[in-house]
Amino acid sequence: MPVPFEALIPYGIILATYQMFGATGAGLSKFRNWQNGGKRARRSLDQWDRQMMDRDRRLTGFLRGQSDAPLAPAGFELNNPWRVEKRFV
Repeated sequence: MPVPFEALIPYGIILATYQMFGATGAGLSKFRNWQNGGKRARRSLDQWDRQMMDRDRRLTGFLRGQSDAPLAPAGFELNNPWRVEKRFV
């Protein structure tokens, strides 16, 4: 005896939901990987890691980029990470 198609509708809904969650998770993972320059996401960053990531961003223009050049690029000497407050005159 064949199964009526109405009995298969809930299974189709469940399968579609699993596929949507899987596609969303894969898309978010791919986007995060692309955002980090193809590297895995960093975890438990401390102040030193954040400072080095900021320095790398200022050197290469990319948050996760690193440079092996022995000399800094032109203009880096004016690229100071210290934020100075405006003085009242």
